[in-house]
Amino acid sequence: MIQLSRWKIILVTASLVIGLLLAFPSVLTPAQREALPGWLPRNGLNLGLDLQGGSYLLLEVDVPEMREKRVSNLMEDVRVTLREDQINIAGMQREAGGVVVTVAEGAQYDAAFNALRTMSQQGVGPTGQPDRVAAKLGGGRIRFAFTDAALASMGATAVDQSIEVVRRRLDSSGTKEIAITRQGADRIVIQAPGQSDPAELERLVGRTAQLTFQMVDTSPTGLNDALAGRVPPDAELLTDDLGTPYLVKKRILVSGENLTRAGVGADQNNRPAIDFQFDSQGARRFGEATAQNLGKPFAIILDGKVISAPTIQSAITGGRGQITGNFTIASASELVNLLNGGALPAPLKVEERRVVTAELGADAVAAGALSTALGFVVIVVFMILAYGFLFGGVSVLGLILNGILIVAAMSLTQATLTLPGIAGLILTFAVAVDANVLIYERMRDEARQGRSVIASMDAGFNRAMGTIVDANLTTLVAALIMFMFGAGPVRGFAWTLTIGVFTSVFSSVLVAQVLLGYWLKVAKPKKLPIAE
Repeated sequence: MIQLSRWKIILVTASLVIGLLLAFPSVLTPAQREALPGWLPRNGLNLGLDLQGGSYLLLEVDVPEMREKRVSNLMEDVRVTLREDQINIAGMQREAGGVVVTVAEGAQYDAAFNALRTMSQQGVGPTGQPDRVAAKLGGGRIRFAFTDAALASMGATAVDQSIEVVRRRLDSSGTKEIAITRQGADRIVIQAPGQSDPAELERLVGRTAQLTFQMVDTSPTGLNDALAGRVPPDAELLTDDLGTPYLVKKRILVSGENLTRAGVGADQNNRPAIDFQFDSQGARRFGEATAQNLGKPFAIILDGKVISAPTIQSAITGGRGQITGNFTIASASELVNLLNGGALPAPLKVEERRVVTAELGADAVAAGALSTALGFVVIVVFMILAYGFLFGGVSVLGLILNGILIVAAMSLTQATLTLPGIAGLILTFAVAVDANVLIYERMRDEARQGRSVIASMDAGFNRAMGTIVDANLTTLVAALIMFMFGAGPVRGFAWTLTIGVFTSVFSSVLVAQVLLGYWLKVAKPKKLPIAE
């Protein structure tokens, strides 16, 4: 293993050059990075909120409005179901959590109750039981409503879902150190480092991205009546971005919940468009809806605005389609990101917004830099005192390359460095030197037993590798667990530590092999210096 192989020299040299190129922008200002030649990387280190400042948002999940929308959808489902079963309704009264239906004909009372009871079995609540229930009230009236357990769980579920949606929108890779946490029962706190404009953050986060496909009411006088203020109970009046009015049926044929993928494409005129694909349930419902409404227009609606209203020319059974409109590349890309991130289950209201300046963490930044420098100096002094200038110096050079590679990897992945990340960096230095200590001590033991310099060095690398791999593997497993189940600063620490595991093994083993192999070839020593 101590042989001076050509591929090892090439690998170490290439790693040093690439590492320097990737890490170099981190020592420049943003203006200096922009002035770099186009072939050079320009991404520097992302610093966390505690190091560079950023934006702070406090949001409140509008749970009451979400419940109102759920009840409205419930009413439309009841209306459509009874109409399809040809059951006449004398009246429908909305109440908290549900609706009371009055059946026009007594002979249809039992049929209406059975139809609604069948509907109640189609949804499952948090306890595994139906989340809706039908009950006879007498006098031709039937109450169909969400259960108390379902209503109680809507709030907590909406907050949890909102946190995940916001996280996917702002930090899909999980490495940008954006802290998204719950505060109280229905509030969410977002801390975004480096984002100096909370209004822009609010715009991106606040869009509900509710995509629905609904039929357009094409009755002769429907739109005119609606414009005059006489909107049918089963329809709603919406507009597009140009203000064109559309009378749209309230019943949702397919929603964004059935969306599996969205991407930026081009329409037949080569203008930006959005390609989408449904899951199996959405494809089936979309196919049935288009087959039953040939020649009729349907509206594609996003957050209450009509994007387009094409006419159905043929049944769309493949589950794929395209949304066209007045998109630019930027707006289409943003919308695709929102759709792929998922729709917010409820609107978010901004309770507080502020900009956090880097000066608030100036003392912490200074303390972190000082601790890193002190840790590095202590390690350097220890290695030189313990193993001399040659072997200790080799460890120091490997340590320097390790630091360069960590900065390069974090710049390449655009991971965020925070104070916990600096702690992971210091720990990585210690782990890197630990590998050298294991190798050197094994060499020292072999040399004291009378083995030659080459045999001692070869045994040091060979027999220490098992211990080095075991030690770093356990560290890697711990880091991966923290990354998977942690959030915010914990993930930042885990990510820095994970990068450090790979770079430390590379720098402490391979760099030491190359440098010591070259020394062995040139000096041809008769005695191992660290054996004394």
